[in-house]
Amino acid sequence: MIEISRVDSPSPEVLEAINHLVPQLSGSANRLELADLKRLTESDCVNFLVARDLETMEIVGTLTLVVFPIPTGMRAWIEDVIVDSNSRGRGIAKLLVKRAIEIAQSLGAKSVDLTSRPSRVEANLLYLNLGFGVRETNVYRFQGN
Repeated sequence: MIEISRVDSPSPEVLEAINHLVPQLSGSANRLELADLKRLTESDCVNFLVARDLETMEIVGTLTLVVFPIPTGMRAWIEDVIVDSNSRGRGIAKLLVKRAIEIAQSLGAKSVDLTSRPSRVEANLLYLNLGFGVRETNVYRFQGN
């Protein structure tokens, strides 16, 4: 059994879980400190979700949902969907994404966006199966110093 919940305040347990999970998504990400987690959990725009295995009580997945107003309405964006490699194949990412969509809609977002590298075949199939469509757009990145 998996429980999806929003993290409202930083804790050493959540910090440890994040620092275990993030390298499974990105080898270039820095370790988070408690202050980083505090900034995430205290932001009005950020909904930081965790998936907890109720049998072991371990955090086995995370998702960050950012919902913010722009002149054309509420915008929702999913980032950093991560499920522990030992817990994949159990539908945890699906539960995280579905909960994120519910939250985004409850906050007035008409759509939810995300990106996924083409090499993440299973993740891309999940998003398509959940009703996401591929957008015809360009994604640009400015990387300063």
